[in-house]
Amino acid sequence: MARVETQKSSVQPFLPQGGIQLSEEMKGCISNCMSCSAVCLQTVTYCLQQGGKHAASDHIRLLQDCVQICKTSADFMLRGSPLHTLTCGVCSEVCERCAVECEKMGEDAIMKDCAEACRRCWESCRKMIAMA
Repeated sequence: MARVETQKSSVQPFLPQGGIQLSEEMKGCISNCMSCSAVCLQTVTYCLQQGGKHAASDHIRLLQDCVQICKTSADFMLRGSPLHTLTCGVCSEVCERCAVECEKMGEDAIMKDCAEACRRCWESCRKMIAMA
């Protein structure tokens, strides 16, 4: 599987026009959530192909949890939901756990990329919570 390239602004989500005003911090968090979701989804496929500890059910489940909560958090922010801090709280927890587990895989470059994406998302979500 090709190495997943990640950067802070690699994913440019649709940002609503008109009634919903999004701060630059929130736009960054949305972008980080969407990027993390995509990276984790690609990492699931990679891990299943690798087998062994990469394909352990708890590890795959955590990656899938990260995919879903990142999408959900981005969705809540894009819609201007006042509950976005709640989803960001869960997202930050899941991303932190996912980063730790991916880092445990050693020198595997794809797992390192996934951990980095999770850490960026974790930091962004923590900022969203602090701003509430």
